[in-house]
Amino acid sequence: MELDLQPLNLPSDNERPFVIAGPCSAETEEQVMNTARQLAMKGCHNFRAGVWKPRTKPGGFEGNGEKALPWMKKVKEETHMLISTEVATPEHVELALKYDMDILWIGARTTANPFAMQALADSLKGVDVPVFVKNPVNPDLELWIGALERLNQAGVKRLGAIHRGFSSYEQKIYRNAPMWQIPIELHRRIPNLPIISDPSHIGGRRELIAPLCQQAMDLGFDGLIVESHCDPDKAWSDAKQQVTPDVLDYILALLIIRDEHVTTEGISQLRKQIDELDNQLMDLLAKRMNVCREIGRYKKEHNMTVLQASRYNEILEKRGVQGSLTGMAPEFVAKVFESIHEESVRQQIEIVNK
Repeated sequence: MELDLQPLNLPSDNERPFVIAGPCSAETEEQVMNTARQLAMKGCHNFRAGVWKPRTKPGGFEGNGEKALPWMKKVKEETHMLISTEVATPEHVELALKYDMDILWIGARTTANPFAMQALADSLKGVDVPVFVKNPVNPDLELWIGALERLNQAGVKRLGAIHRGFSSYEQKIYRNAPMWQIPIELHRRIPNLPIISDPSHIGGRRELIAPLCQQAMDLGFDGLIVESHCDPDKAWSDAKQQVTPDVLDYILALLIIRDEHVTTEGISQLRKQIDELDNQLMDLLAKRMNVCREIGRYKKEHNMTVLQASRYNEILEKRGVQGSLTGMAPEFVAKVFESIHEESVRQQIEIVNK
């Protein structure tokens, strides 16, 4: 799949990944300017701050709205950084553009609502401004792609995606589970789409930002959007996941940026081994499915049910132990054999119903 995209053409110092940084919320003019000046001194080119803040429950700080937009414009005039904020309604778009906002992004809750996305797309027709789209709250790749397509069909060609992790009910290390396989699949489907990572919202805690930044770089992400505040502990929203400009500069300075385009003879040989092993895996799976079809014929002749729950549990338990002994995560092994079992059952049902 390809969208009709144009380069974002956003500034970077080329020594680090593309970075958007700034506080979660634009709280006061003093806080915005103090943070912006510190970030500019550290070489930041792209400033962010939330002007409208969607909150899970009423009563929290929901942003200063239009009152904060002149502060953002002052940041641009004084520091020459580009300025960006989140928009959720056509009215937000109109006001953001009125105050010369350079970059817009769309939040996870808005991405999950096709009606809201279409309204935003309609409001952005004829506007040449970079727009980043965060992944929806829940792990739904098609919904994420649909949001991007709506904007692209409205003529927005400078598009990017923000990976901010996915909500789940269970308690976990991260505020939002990274589920890296989803942005990886997005890149596979739309290879010309820039993707940046949001370690602040994935981690939810400032001590997780550095390792998440490095992991994003290791996976070939195009950049980062990080929450940075002049006094994080006193932030009016999401205090635990913000870092000072000094700490952010330290994190970025330690990042190892890997070259995804370098191919050496050594890696070529290793990839060749992977291809050969994959071929062997396919041959083994084909042989396994042949045996499954034989089992299907036997069950049909003896009037046996296809699904044997005790046997399925036995397979999962045995293979899980084997996987642990060979350094593989039990969850990974369980997923593999769940898929194999699902196909095995399908093959048997096909035989039984002939």
